[in-house]
Amino acid sequence: MNPLDRYESLVDDVDAFRAACDRSLPSVVRANGVAASPDRVREAFDESGVAYEPVDWHDGLFRLPDGNPGGNWPYVHGWTHGQEEVSVLPTLALDPRPGERVWDACAAPGSKTTQIADAMDDEGTVVANDNNLGRLSALRHNAERLGITNTIVTNQDARNFSTKPLAFDEFDRALVDAPCSCEGTCRKNPDVLDQWTLDHVHAVAGIQKGVLARAVQATRPGGTVVYSTCTFAPEENEAVLDHVLANEDCGLVAFDLPLDTDPGVTEWEGETYDESVTRAKRIYPHRNDTGGFFCAKLRVGGEGDGSDGEGVAA
Repeated sequence: MNPLDRYESLVDDVDAFRAACDRSLPSVVRANGVAASPDRVREAFDESGVAYEPVDWHDGLFRLPDGNPGGNWPYVHGWTHGQEEVSVLPTLALDPRPGERVWDACAAPGSKTTQIADAMDDEGTVVANDNNLGRLSALRHNAERLGITNTIVTNQDARNFSTKPLAFDEFDRALVDAPCSCEGTCRKNPDVLDQWTLDHVHAVAGIQKGVLARAVQATRPGGTVVYSTCTFAPEENEAVLDHVLANEDCGLVAFDLPLDTDPGVTEWEGETYDESVTRAKRIYPHRNDTGGFFCAKLRVGGEGDGSDGEGVAA
């Protein structure tokens, strides 16, 4: 069975959804504001003869029709970083500020970590954690190439993350871009559909619940936690939120993203979820010509009031 068959009841246009999932994904880079402004990146591409198309909903994103995002000197000098369009959404939702303490719980290979540091003007502290030591080398390389200096790299199981090695014991914000079944990446890696099993979905959902719970526990009252995945599976999305809402002191808040999105679902295969999961965002490939994605924003310390109270910069 193609796992995408499971989700036909969730999308508004099945044929468009399936057709989009079959198309290859555009190659995209993000301008690294620590090193160069989007305008300077445009000038560098023009000077180097690199074909590009600005992404209309984000000033710092560029599609490269010829592919090969690392094959030009702006990349080598740390002015750009290859990053899928939907991959920038969690940091937009997190909205980190200069001087804050931010935890990226599942950070490697570092695209969102470096985007967070960029949004913070490389000020404050980003703790970039991953339990895979091999993947951390890629994170360190990316941070160094992009000139990021405010980031601490840790190698822990995020479900049992300890702040003892740090100079503080709670974060202002935390991102859980969780390991998942990756169905939403099928446009760049079609093999994920062949490798998919429901057993894996259930196994990884258990890990996701543990990591998100720890992120809530490690974030100060009033702080923000963003949860994201690149899967369509409600077992890994709304069900994880439902579990954490029932067991931790937090609530989901409404927020805006600069793409066409669908709300989270409250029912799936006989299971029902907290009504507030409709505040989460589902991103389907056919709606914006992107990969598939899921994103939710939580406030720590009490139920969500339906508003993030901060706004999201596009």
